[in-house]
Amino acid sequence: MQGQVRIDNLSKTYHTRQRKGLFKSEEKRVEALKGVSLEIKPGEVFGLLGPNGAGKTTLIKCLTTLLLPTGGEAWVNGYHLTREANQIRASVGCMLMGERGLYWKLTGSENLIFFGALYHLSPSARRRRAAEIVERLNLGDIADRSVETYSSGQKMKLAFAKALINDAPLLILDEPTNTLDLPSARELRAVVRELNASGKTVIYTTHIMAEAETMCDRVAIVDRGEVLALGTAAELKASLGREEVIHIEGVISAQAGEAVQRLAGVSRAVRAAVDGHTQLTVVAQDQRALLPRLIETLTAHDAVLQKIVPEEVTLEDVFIARTGRTLADDTWVK
Repeated sequence: MQGQVRIDNLSKTYHTRQRKGLFKSEEKRVEALKGVSLEIKPGEVFGLLGPNGAGKTTLIKCLTTLLLPTGGEAWVNGYHLTREANQIRASVGCMLMGERGLYWKLTGSENLIFFGALYHLSPSARRRRAAEIVERLNLGDIADRSVETYSSGQKMKLAFAKALINDAPLLILDEPTNTLDLPSARELRAVVRELNASGKTVIYTTHIMAEAETMCDRVAIVDRGEVLALGTAAELKASLGREEVIHIEGVISAQAGEAVQRLAGVSRAVRAAVDGHTQLTVVAQDQRALLPRLIETLTAHDAVLQKIVPEEVTLEDVFIARTGRTLADDTWVK
């Protein structure tokens, strides 16, 4: 096996009954996954980006053997998805469904020790591992309280801690920052980066564009059970071939604007008076490469720059271009 995870034409179809009136119902066929194929490399953080219901959770439930696929094949850590399910479960750390995977009558530490036992860690090893995770995630204040007294955010942090108990080479995290406040989400992302730097491969599902862009080495944009685009954030944004815009405010003469218009790579440079100052709008293909030359040209023509605001293409722009919808729109494919 070359990749840590290899997925070949994986599909998952549900057959449900949909009520039609008071006494009638009809069968409904839902294709949650439609021939998904991709490979995840060892040591990378791989993002699954898409709206709620896009099929992300269905995919990782298949990869963790919680669901049987309807068709196709997959290999996780070198093990075949259906023929070697036990080996896959032993070699993966999962954070699925958040707080619903916890036992609320047990304390946080007892939960971790219990799940350590399920991975066949010795009594001393699971107690030691639980203590290490509690310290690493700063759970000491709540570790000895029953989970039913936790806030939603605290339950999510414990669910993340549970995914670390078997020290697996592959972590699969399903919307891990859901319900977390900003400091806790930032802390969790920092731990994920540390784990990845230590050699762990991470599959990270999210519907938050900024998370995918900052956390992931590569991203698969998923919608309606299909992978619509795959690559680094830079590659996906460049795939649009869209011109980028830079807004510059200050004291900018007509001669300075004309000089900018003549720069290689500039499509348009438009001056306008806005609220007593001048705004220069520059349209170009590669704003990062252009920006140093742009500033040099303006200052050479005695321009006084007060504000420079680049408008970059985002991953959400890529998603909208591929689907015609925003990431805020639920797909409701389960």
